[in-house]
Amino acid sequence: MPDGGITMSDLALGVDAGGTYTDAALVSWPAANMVASAKALTTPADLAGGVSESIRSVLAAGPADSANQIGVVGLSTTLATNAIVEGIRHPVCLILIGYDVQLLRRFGLERHLVTEDVVAIAGGHDGAGVEVAPLDEEALIEAVRQRRGKVEAFAVSGYYSVRNPAHEHRALEIIRQHGGHLPVTCASELTAELDSVRRATTAALNACLIPLLSGLVETVRETLVGVGIRAPLMVVKGDGSMVGADFALERPVETILSGPAASVVGAWHLAGRRDAWVIDMGGTTTDIAVLRDGLPRLNREGARVGGWRTMVEALHVHTVGLGGDSHVRIDVRRRAHEALQTGPRRVVPLSLLAQEHDGVLAELRRQQRAGAEQHVAEFVVRLAGEHVQLSAQGNRLLGEIGASPASLAAMSEASMYGSLQLSGLAELERRRCVVRAGFTPTDALHVLGRYDAHDGEAARLGAELLGAQMGLSAHAFCECVVEGVSQRIATEVVSKVLCDEGKEAGWERAEGAQALMGRAFGDLPSDLSVRLELDRPLVFVGAPVEAYSPGVAERLNTELVVAPHAPVANAVGAVAGGVVQHLRVQIRPTERENIYHVLLPDGLLATRSLEAGVALAHERATVYLRERVGRAGADDAQVRVARQDITAPVRGQAGVALIETELVFSAVGKPVFGSGNPAGR
Repeated sequence: MPDGGITMSDLALGVDAGGTYTDAALVSWPAANMVASAKALTTPADLAGGVSESIRSVLAAGPADSANQIGVVGLSTTLATNAIVEGIRHPVCLILIGYDVQLLRRFGLERHLVTEDVVAIAGGHDGAGVEVAPLDEEALIEAVRQRRGKVEAFAVSGYYSVRNPAHEHRALEIIRQHGGHLPVTCASELTAELDSVRRATTAALNACLIPLLSGLVETVRETLVGVGIRAPLMVVKGDGSMVGADFALERPVETILSGPAASVVGAWHLAGRRDAWVIDMGGTTTDIAVLRDGLPRLNREGARVGGWRTMVEALHVHTVGLGGDSHVRIDVRRRAHEALQTGPRRVVPLSLLAQEHDGVLAELRRQQRAGAEQHVAEFVVRLAGEHVQLSAQGNRLLGEIGASPASLAAMSEASMYGSLQLSGLAELERRRCVVRAGFTPTDALHVLGRYDAHDGEAARLGAELLGAQMGLSAHAFCECVVEGVSQRIATEVVSKVLCDEGKEAGWERAEGAQALMGRAFGDLPSDLSVRLELDRPLVFVGAPVEAYSPGVAERLNTELVVAPHAPVANAVGAVAGGVVQHLRVQIRPTERENIYHVLLPDGLLATRSLEAGVALAHERATVYLRERVGRAGADDAQVRVARQDITAPVRGQAGVALIETELVFSAVGKPVFGSGNPAGR
C-alpha cells in the first residue's frame, strides 16, 4: 500500500453481531489498520436493522466509494451461543447408526442427545474401522419419509464413525435422495474424537443451528448487496479462525463462542501484546481469556454451552453474567455491604428507555415524589411478535401492559395484591413477550459524566431513587456501582487463573478465600496485608473500558493496556484471523504381520508398512485439506504435520510395541481477497 494511503480493493469490513450492539470496522488489508468504525444497537426481533445501520454508518465514515474497495467481509456473532443458552432449537431428527439404545437408556444418556426425535438403525463399525453390521438402508429411508414436513434438518452419528465414516456418508446420500433439500450433518465431519454420545450431541446441536445461522447470513448478504459490496463473506469460528459463509452454514456449531474469539484476536492485533489476559466487557456478559505467544488458549475437551458438552474446539473463556446492561438493584434482605446487586439479568438501561419512549421521565419523577419503595425504576416493555400460549395469569398480566413501557411500581401500587400482581412476569420474560428495563452500569456512567449516548436525566432519577434506599446521593451510589463492577471483574480474573491451574470452580465462596480476597481488595480492615499480582498485563476491549479497567488493574497490581479502538475490537478480530483446518489421521497395526490400517476421512485403507501408511496419509491428507481450505474460502494453503508414535512395553521383552501412529495435519491460508463475488456467494 504506497505511502500509507488507501487504494482500490485494499479494504476489509468486519462486523460483529452481539447481543447488545452490532459493531462494524473498516480496516486496511491485510494489515488490518483501522480506517473507520461504527456501532448500532442490535435489533433481536429483526437483525437486519442493527446490521444495516452499522454497515451503512461505517461506510459513511470511511473513504469515498468505500463499498467498491472492500475485498473481504468478516462476521462474528454470539447467535449460536445465545441460541443454545436460551434453548432456541429448531426441530431436527437424529439418526444413530450402530448405537446400543438400551445402553443409552440404562445410563440415562438419552437426555444428552438434544432432540427427542431419535432413530436408531443397524450398522456401524468397530474401533479398528471394520464394519460390524451392514447399514439398514430400508429403515433409514422409512424414517426419512415419515419426517417430511416435520423437521428442518437431520443429524447422523455412526458408532465409531471417526474410525470409518462410510455408513455416515451413505446415510447422507440416502437422506438427500428421500428428504428433499433439508440440511444433513454428519458427526464425523465435526470431530475426530471418540465418545459417541458427545459426538451425537454435537451433530444434533449443529443441525438445530443451521436455520438460525442461515437467517443471519442471509440478512448480512442482503445488506451487503444493498450497499454495493461485492466481496466474499467469511464467518469467525469459536477458535478465532475464519471460514467462508457457505462452509459455516454446514457447521454452525463451530461458531459457538465466535464473538469472544473475535474479541481476543482483535485485542491481540490492536494491542500488540502476545502474552496477556483479555477482558471483553459487553452489554450482557464479560468474557475473560488468555493469550500465550499470540495464540488464544483453546478448550481441547470441547466447549460447554448451555449445559451441553460439545466436541467443538473453541476459545477457553470464562464468561460472567456482568455487562453494561446488567440489572442494578437493592436487596434489602442482605447485609449493608452486600445489598447492592448487579447482574446477571440483562435489562434495557433507563437512559435508553427514556430516549425511545415518552412518559418514562414523568413516571420516575412520580416515584420520587411518592417515595416508592418497591420495584423503583423498573419497567417492562411489550415486544411485538407471534402469539404464544400463556397461563391464565400470564395472559392477564400481558393484557395490562400496553404499547408504552409499564412501571412495575405503578402496577404494584394499583393492585390490591401489591407485588403478587407481578408474579406472572417471569413467564412473560421467558416466553419473550416482554423485556424488562431498569438501572444499569451504563446509567451509572451517564450520571458520572463518563458516557453520554442516551438520556442522562433518566439515569440521574434512577440513581436518586436507588441511592436513597442506601442513604447515598446519586453520585455516590453510581461510584459504588462502578467500583462494584471493577471488583467483580478482578475477582473473576483471579478465579479464571486459578481454575486454569486446576482449582475447582467455586473456591471463592469458601470463608477463608473471602477473607483473603477482602483484605487484598481493601474491603476488610486488618493487620494482615494481602497483595495479589497478575504476571501478565490486562488488555481491555468492549464497553467504555476507561470506567472499569483502572480499578481492575489496580486490584491485581498489573499493567493495564487499553487497546486503541477497544469498543470495536471484536469487529476488527472478525477480519484479522486466517483460515485454519485440521485433520487427524490414525495408522494402526493389525493382527496380520506387516499390515497397517490407515484411517482416512473417506474410509480405511491398508498398507504393507508403517512408513508406507505415513506416506499415503501425507498424500491423501494434503489433497483433502487443500480442497477443504479452498471450500472454506482461502487459497495457497500451507500444510504442516505433527507426528506422534504411541507405544507400550511388551511383557517379558525389552522392546516396545506400536499401538498407534497419530498424524495431525494443519492447513493455514488467508481468505481469498477480491470483489466480483456478490456477498460471498
